[in-house]
Amino acid sequence: MTTFLGMPGPPADATSELRGSVPFPVAAEAGLTNSRLRRNLSKATGTIRAKRAAVVAEVADWEELREAGRAIKEAALARLPELLVELEEQVEARGGVVHWARDASEANAIVVDLVRAKGVDEVVKVKSMATQEINLNDALEAAGIRAIETDLAELIVQLADDRPSHILVPAIHRGRAEIRQIFLEAMPGLDPGTLTDDPRQLAEAARAYLREAFLRARVAVSGANFGVVETGTLTVVESEGNGRMCLTLPETLITVMGIEKVIPTWRDLEVFLQLLPRSSTGERMNPYTSTWSGVQPGDGPAEFHLILLDNGRTRVLADPAGRSALHCIRCSACLNVCPVYERAGGHAYGSVYPGPIGAILTPQLTGLTGDSVNDSLPYASSLCGACEEVCPVKIPIPEQLVRLRAEHVEAYASAHRIPSGEAAAMRTASWIMGDATRFARAGRSARLGRKGIRSGRAIVPLPPPLSGWSSSRDLPALPEETFREWWARTRGGERR
Repeated sequence: MTTFLGMPGPPADATSELRGSVPFPVAAEAGLTNSRLRRNLSKATGTIRAKRAAVVAEVADWEELREAGRAIKEAALARLPELLVELEEQVEARGGVVHWARDASEANAIVVDLVRAKGVDEVVKVKSMATQEINLNDALEAAGIRAIETDLAELIVQLADDRPSHILVPAIHRGRAEIRQIFLEAMPGLDPGTLTDDPRQLAEAARAYLREAFLRARVAVSGANFGVVETGTLTVVESEGNGRMCLTLPETLITVMGIEKVIPTWRDLEVFLQLLPRSSTGERMNPYTSTWSGVQPGDGPAEFHLILLDNGRTRVLADPAGRSALHCIRCSACLNVCPVYERAGGHAYGSVYPGPIGAILTPQLTGLTGDSVNDSLPYASSLCGACEEVCPVKIPIPEQLVRLRAEHVEAYASAHRIPSGEAAAMRTASWIMGDATRFARAGRSARLGRKGIRSGRAIVPLPPPLSGWSSSRDLPALPEETFREWWARTRGGERR
C-alpha cells in the first residue's frame, strides 16, 4: 500500500476539470445575457427548492440530523488516515483491489491500464463527480477507449459535446426542445416525425439507446457516494436505475472515490441516506441504493478495483479553517438556492464543482496563487447565507468565502510584492478617514464628480482602477452639500 497522507499533498493536478480559462466575472457575462439559460435555471432550481422544502418539513428532527451529519464527517476527517487504511484492508479481505492515486494523472493511468488489461475498447459509466473531476473520459478517449455515460443528464451532455453545469442535474441548462434535437442528431434510427420533446419519450429514446451498451459491457466505471469502513462497502445512490445496471452486469467494476467520502459505520450511513435524497432530489429516499463489498462468486462483477483519489484533498485537510469543505456530500442544495448561480449558470465557475460549494472547494483544491483563474471564485457570492441554511452537513460556506477572499488578497500581495488595487484603496481610505480635516476636504472635492451624474441618480462608471468596482454597481449621486456644510449652515457650527 502506498499512502499519501503523511503530509499535505500538492494542489490538484493541472489536468483536472477544475480550472476554467477565464475568471468568473468574465465567464459569467455569457450567462447573464442568455435569457433562455436563465429561464431554464430559474424553473429547474425553483422546482427542486419547492420539493426539498416539502420533504424536509416532514422530518421533525431535521436539524438534529444535520448536526449528526456534520459531526460524523468532522470525526471521520479527524482520523482519515487510519480509516482509509482500514477501508483498504476490508475491501481486499473481500476480494477487491485498492489503488492509491495522488492526482488526476495517476488515477486516469490506473483506469486506462485496467481497461486495457481486459482487452476492451468501451466502458459504461455511472454518474460520478470524481471521474468528471479527473477528466477521465478524455483520458480514455486518448487511449482509444470509448466511455458511454449512462445517466440521462450526463448522456445529454456527452452527446452534445457539452460540459456539466450542475452537480445533480448536469444538463440543467438545456431545455426539452434542445434535448430532442441533440437526440435526433446523435442517436441513429430516431424518427423526427414521431419523437416529441415529451420527457417520457425522451427517456424512452435514451433507454433504448443504452440497452445494448449495458448488455455488451464488460467493464464499468463508477464513483461512490460513501465508503463504509467497517465492512469495506461502497455505496451509490441514484434515481434512474442505470447505475444498478452498470454495477451488476459487467465482469469488471472500477470505482474512483475521493478520500473524503469515507464514513466509519453502517449506522453513520443511515443518517446520510436521510439527508442526501431530501437535500438533492427532494425525495424521501433514493429509488436505487446500491451497495457492494468486494466480489461474490456468481453475483455481480467478478473483479472489483477501488481507486482512492487525493487530487488536492490532503492540502484542504491540512487546513483546519478550510477542511469543512470536504464535508460536502454533493447534494447540490446550495446551488439551488444561490442567486448568483441561478443567474450566471454553472459553466461560469470553470469547474466541475459550480455554485457556492465550488466557490470554496475548487480554490482550495487547486490553490490560491494571487493570479489564478480560480482566485475569483470566492467573490462569486452575495454572502446572503442561503447556502449555509440548506446545507445538510452545515458547511459554513459564507465564512469560508470571506476567509478565502482574505487569503487571495494576501496571495496577490505576496506574488506581486505590491498590494492589490483593493488593498491600496482601503489603505488610502483609512488614511483620509483617520483625520477630520482630510475627510472634510475629501468630501468637498468629491462633489466635482457631480458633473458625471446620470439621470440625476447615480454617477457613471469610474475610471480604472475604480472601474472594477463601479462596473457592476451604481454609485449614489453625491448631495448638493456635505453633512458638515449642512450642520454649519443650519446650526451655525464651525465648518472645517
